[in-house]
Parts: sequence; structure tokens; C-alpha cells
Amino acid sequence: MARKQDEMSLDDELTAAFLSEDGDAGLADEGLVESADGTPAEEVYVEETTEDNWEDDTENLPGQLAVDVYETADKLIIKARTAGIERKDLDVSISDNILTISGILSGGEDEKATQWHIQECYWGEFSRTIALPVQVIEDGVEAVLKDGVLTISFEKEKVEEPKRITIN
Repeated sequence: MARKQDEMSLDDELTAAFLSEDGDAGLADEGLVESADGTPAEEVYVEETTEDNWEDDTENLPGQLAVDVYETADKLIIKARTAGIERKDLDVSISDNILTISGILSGGEDEKATQWHIQECYWGEFSRTIALPVQVIEDGVEAVLKDGVLTISFEKEKVEEPKRITIN
């Protein structure tokens, strides 16, 4: 089915959003490839590598650990999926109601690989710092690593109800 000239597809609208006010491809200098007729190509992007490109440093950044944080009547519980991480490669610490979980996930490197087709799993150092949402007793903590799940349980600090002050 032929498209009328005034009908815009989503791709056309996205392309138009990146055009400068004078109609030139404003992103051409930033790596957007143009077709032979000078219009921006729709699905080809060449990444420009500069010293300011934050993606260049992603190999040096630690991975992020996903966590669940919830409360029961008397405890604060943090659970983190840590499948494949050995107990000796985990470090858990708390200071001033700030919990830090860090470690190394090893085993994903394969020097024999000549070409990667998909690489979605994170391997290497990871770290997660969490400001705990309630006051906890830092000495009353239990950490258990079982079936690839790290569960950290804190006793919540008893918070007294505010005293009402009578105004005379």
C-alpha cells in the first residue's frame, strides 16, 4: 500500500524530531548516517567515540545488584538474588543505617570465545548501597545465603510515639 506524501510514519516522526530548524540533519555530526540523497538513514547509527562518552568507562563501573526491601512487624528484610556468587566473594557491611552489599561474580569469562552473539549476563564486581528506610539495631542482624538468595534481616529499633506537649 502506497503512503500519501503528507502521512508520516513513526520512523518519519522520530527522524523529523532530530532535524534542526532549517531541515538539515542536526545529528549528522554526531554519528547519524545519511543515505545517498542526504536524508538521515532510519535504522543505522554509528557510535562516535570520544573521551567524554560515558559508555567508554562502563567496563570500570561496578554492576548494580537488584534488591527487595520490606518490613514485617518487628524486622526489616533485604533480599538480593546472588545466584552464582560464592559466600567468600560477598561483603556485607552497615554503618549509620547505610547497608552496602558488594562482591564479585566470577565464571562468565571464557577466553576460548572467538565471537559473542548475545552477552546479557553481568560478570565482575558489583556493589549496592541502600539507605535503610527505618532505624535498625545494627548488632541485631542475620545474613543467610541460601539457594542463590542473600537474605539480611534486621531487628527494627523501637520508636517511641511522640509525646504530646500541653500548651498553657
